[in-house]
Amino acid sequence: MVSRDEIVSFLDEYLNVLAFPDKSRNGLQVEGKEEVEKIAFAVDACMDTFIKARTFGADMLIVHHGLIWGGIEYIRGLVQKRLKFLLENELNLYAAHLPLDLHPEVGNNVQLLKLLELEPKEPFGSYNGLNIGYISEFDEPKPLPLVAQILVEKLKTDYVKAYEFGVEEIRRVGVVSGRGGFAIPEAIEKGVDLFITGEFLHDDYHKAKEGRLSVIAAGHYASETLGVKALMPILREKFGVKTVFIDNPTGL
Repeated sequence: MVSRDEIVSFLDEYLNVLAFPDKSRNGLQVEGKEEVEKIAFAVDACMDTFIKARTFGADMLIVHHGLIWGGIEYIRGLVQKRLKFLLENELNLYAAHLPLDLHPEVGNNVQLLKLLELEPKEPFGSYNGLNIGYISEFDEPKPLPLVAQILVEKLKTDYVKAYEFGVEEIRRVGVVSGRGGFAIPEAIEKGVDLFITGEFLHDDYHKAKEGRLSVIAAGHYASETLGVKALMPILREKFGVKTVFIDNPTGL
């Protein structure tokens, strides 16, 4: 076993959780057992995930989407049920939102590029003053359907949807996982051929089409499984803990 506080201290520093303005309260959101032997990793903090973490015998749960966004106004209803379960089972809950999107090694967006055998070339996706995504380029242009098929196979999801609004052969690629539509104008301005994100919303459609920007929506959930999965071996090797990924897809 290893001290919870030792793990939290490492994560806080490695992910630099205090450096970024974020609505999510990143870091240890709910305090549980002082000693940790097994850590569960998941995208979302929700009852399904909590129950599976307990079933797997986890002492800590690390998620991308935590419970506390800005603050807690009342401890009742859904909030009360979730907190009660975590506290009664002494399950530590650690959240890393934007820090896990933009991290240069284990971040969702770097990991998305790696699925396509790409490395980040320049920062991209300005959000509240932070660049949380990246732009890269293929050495040889690729057709959009091929890029989409690679993501289907490597993300193991049927959700991936491609919108071919621009050039037939893709060279310049911008990525912002999750709900990244805010970066569409920036992608157009920076000459991106293909924008890869999680959700492609109704009001994003015409912006991309009129800007001749092709888009791949890989699913909010699927596009943000990558960061927590990449973090697993780092903690396993550093602390000798057991790890498990809890897959709880929403289909969105």
